[in-house]
Amino acid sequence: MPTSLKIAVLPGDGIGPEGMEAAMQVLQAALASDGYELEAEQALVGGAAIDECGEALPPATLTTCENASAILFGSVGGPKWETLPPARQPERAALLPLRRHFRLFANLRPGLLYPELVPASPLRPELIPDGIDLVCVRELTGGIYFGEPKARHSLPDGDEEALDTMIYKRSEIERIAEVAARAALERQGRVCSVDKANVLTTSVLWRETVSAFFDRYYPQIELSHLYVDNAAMQMARNPNQFDVVLTENMFGDILSDEMGIVCGSLGMLCSASLGLGRNAEGQPFGLYEPAGGSAPDIAGQGIGNPCAQILSGAMMLRFSFGLGNIADRIEKAVREAVREGYRTADIAFGKEPVNTAAMAEAVLERIPRV
Repeated sequence: MPTSLKIAVLPGDGIGPEGMEAAMQVLQAALASDGYELEAEQALVGGAAIDECGEALPPATLTTCENASAILFGSVGGPKWETLPPARQPERAALLPLRRHFRLFANLRPGLLYPELVPASPLRPELIPDGIDLVCVRELTGGIYFGEPKARHSLPDGDEEALDTMIYKRSEIERIAEVAARAALERQGRVCSVDKANVLTTSVLWRETVSAFFDRYYPQIELSHLYVDNAAMQMARNPNQFDVVLTENMFGDILSDEMGIVCGSLGMLCSASLGLGRNAEGQPFGLYEPAGGSAPDIAGQGIGNPCAQILSGAMMLRFSFGLGNIADRIEKAVREAVREGYRTADIAFGKEPVNTAAMAEAVLERIPRV
């Protein structure tokens, strides 16, 4: 393992740059304590790139990402760019092309609610006395978001019609099932696969493929199935009944956001998008980003929660550089800071809120202790 870790840093819009600055401070300090150096090249993405270069993902940004071993991503989008045609808006014109270009087919989003933050969840405290701990594994490059054809046109009678296509191959389902199985082996050994097999043909293939795959390769894992509407209800009713939730692209998009709400604040939730490619270290190339959005209403005020961005950086160290020990220290430092009362406004609940910089500093101070 080289002592210099090369990453592409894409802060983006809104509170993205503020959270990224905090995360970079934490990452650099944690790595330096073990003799590593972070070689970070920053590039424009999203609305900031549209303003500067005319497009959400400029060629120079893509080149920066190609020359790195991982991408640390902030947040993109905001009201300023909502009047653009949908295909040019930051979310659609930046993230989806990055996922496609680097074949990032697997999204891992931990749903973790510390016991100290139970009041932040909309669920009744008696339902989650010890917090929440589950993982959503979402297929990221198939399904209705990427299926062709897509079309919109006028009909001869003057009506208007739009078309999206949902497509899945058996091979795509098997490779995301493998990711979910490996995640379950590191946890409680349970996977719930979510589909809509009572309505959708793609879901029939999904359920058949997942069942056969686990029967053949992972019979030791407890596999269950739920229709997506029931899964959404169960997530709100008792999220801890789940260990690993496995699902396709659109359902995973919705369920992982619901998971973010029941876990109290998107400001605490990180994610990793992994693919088939390997980086210079021989580890999975990935894109790491907070689960929340750009929060334009508080941008520039320095009050956003940097923890999701910091924890995304920890996931980057674990998966793309094999530095699980340093990732553990960062995650424990975040937990300790929260436990000892450091809270940004989104998770304050009776505590005096601190700003972005103070939250990052609290994490920094605790890294040597853990």
